[in-house]
Amino acid sequence: MKLKQKLYDLLGRHKAKVAEAQSALEGGDLEKAEALTTEAQALSGEIERVKALLAEQERYGGEDPVEEPIQKGITIQTEGPEDGYQRAVKAFAQAARERFYSQKAAGSMMQEGVDADGGYTVPEDIVTRIIELRGTKESLLDEVQVIPTTKPSGRRTFKKRGQHQGFATVAEAAKFGKVATPQFTTISYEIEKRGGYLPVTNELLEDSDNNIAAVAQQWLADEARVTANKEILAVIAAKTAKDLKDLDGILRAWVGLGSAFRAVSKLITNDDGLLWLGTLKDANGRYLLTPNPANPQQLRLCVGPHTLPVKTYDNDTIPTTEGKIPMILGYLKEGVVYWDRRSFSVKVSDSAVVGSFNAFEQDMTIWRGSLRDDCTAWDDSAFINGYITAPAAPDGEVTE
Repeated sequence: MKLKQKLYDLLGRHKAKVAEAQSALEGGDLEKAEALTTEAQALSGEIERVKALLAEQERYGGEDPVEEPIQKGITIQTEGPEDGYQRAVKAFAQAARERFYSQKAAGSMMQEGVDADGGYTVPEDIVTRIIELRGTKESLLDEVQVIPTTKPSGRRTFKKRGQHQGFATVAEAAKFGKVATPQFTTISYEIEKRGGYLPVTNELLEDSDNNIAAVAQQWLADEARVTANKEILAVIAAKTAKDLKDLDGILRAWVGLGSAFRAVSKLITNDDGLLWLGTLKDANGRYLLTPNPANPQQLRLCVGPHTLPVKTYDNDTIPTTEGKIPMILGYLKEGVVYWDRRSFSVKVSDSAVVGSFNAFEQDMTIWRGSLRDDCTAWDDSAFINGYITAPAAPDGEVTE
């Protein structure tokens, strides 16, 4: 098969895989979407190799330059034999095979690719892919404000939404009257290192560059997502919990948020909360939790004359603890801020012991990954850390 035709074939297969992955993701089949994404990444590597061969042929007077693709909607990148991501994948895979070891340069504190504690710094192009993968699964990061930062610490000053009073009317040539002194709040953040482990088989290092990178990317993305979820819940839990007791309590709490947040608020709960809300009915036996007609995948709760958007997460993401079903009410994008350093590093050992796992005895390798971030409250008046106690649930049943 000629190289051009092979390239067209690969591009078509890649496009089809991406479309299948997107369809699976929209259908909620995350496992299938991840598998198809991995296959698409492998095809990307093959596409780049064919492009490189075509470029060499053109350079030495072989085949004619690549013409416009015959398949509608497919374009060929002209970046070169390898794009930045593929170079990063190759570098990462090579570093993994060398156990992420890199000798520090003499007379320097740090060499490129090595962080302060000797870990291998994950290349920026792969970090970007990790962040993308982190967002493919449901995460509380969707609910809060995410601020990327390149600094290890810092401060931000802001004015709370309820403190904005607007400008007064001033007649022409008249003096501006005095207004209330603005009340500003300063939030400080301190980026911290967080880490965990992943046991991998030594045979993984014999696999392709793309597969090695794919394993690391998915692992770091999942750990980053779960880590962020825990930090966000810790910030919410730092605010005194309020027993909402029943539907009337939800209404009172919602109205209590004030007009500054009521219009943009939602009720966030877990599977237990979904079960409890799903059994509520009005006097005519109609369920109070219904799909939004404009978007049937979104739920809304009828609370008196109002409708409150509802978002549910599984119990693993937001657990029910001590019989208290979480009912987080408000606007978390102004309540909590996640400071995203977007920095990952990896170290490995084939002799470490973690718990009952002995890498040397089991002929495996332990990867230790770390990321850097912080999570703080922004405006705690923007949300209520509420809950419904188990006895208030229908039939007294609740999943722990």
